[in-house]
Amino acid sequence: MLTVVIPWRPAPTRMAAFDEVTSWYREHLPEARIRPIDSDDPIFNLARCRNLGVREAETGSPDDVVILADADTLPEAAPLRAAIAAAMISGRVELPYTEYRWLGAAGTAQFCAGTPLVDCTFELVRGACSGVYVTTPATWWSSGGQDERFRGWGYEDAAWYLAHETVLGEPPRRSEGRVYALHHQAEVRAGVQYDANAALMDAYRAAAVDAASMRSFLGL
Repeated sequence: MLTVVIPWRPAPTRMAAFDEVTSWYREHLPEARIRPIDSDDPIFNLARCRNLGVREAETGSPDDVVILADADTLPEAAPLRAAIAAAMISGRVELPYTEYRWLGAAGTAQFCAGTPLVDCTFELVRGACSGVYVTTPATWWSSGGQDERFRGWGYEDAAWYLAHETVLGEPPRRSEGRVYALHHQAEVRAGVQYDANAALMDAYRAAAVDAASMRSFLGL
């Protein structure tokens, strides 16, 4: 079974991007179930939404594949299908891109006016490790899933990437291609919760000395 999980809590400036993302998956991946997922946390918890989505999608079949899709990010069809095929056999989370393009207001306006994504104005985000993940449930849980202690915005992707790399011996694998992040109002990345996320990220870095230390830190 193929499921697209979209962590999603409605926000006025994000609605247009969410509609574009869901429409894209319906067109390009018609065989997939599309599941927007939220949790009951007062503060939006992206990590928990992803974990909940994987649990809901899991049927126990080795053919289960879950696409964890940000509600503002569009992949390309061919790299996504390559990542789906790879995820079934690799034992690693697959990222369907080697290039993460943030379109910003200008590029998003071009896209909405009919310009192909590949031709839209963009800013290249170096070191990106979020946006779209492709995995089986077994692979997702093999490095602990994502840490639900990260709340609000910031660091959950970087911490997960470090855990995957340390526990599984390599970073998530990538298929050659691009993803495109659409414009919306930026979230606040400051304050008490953001500082707590940063401190937790520091703990991940300290645990990343070897697989045993990271496994102990994650309780695996």
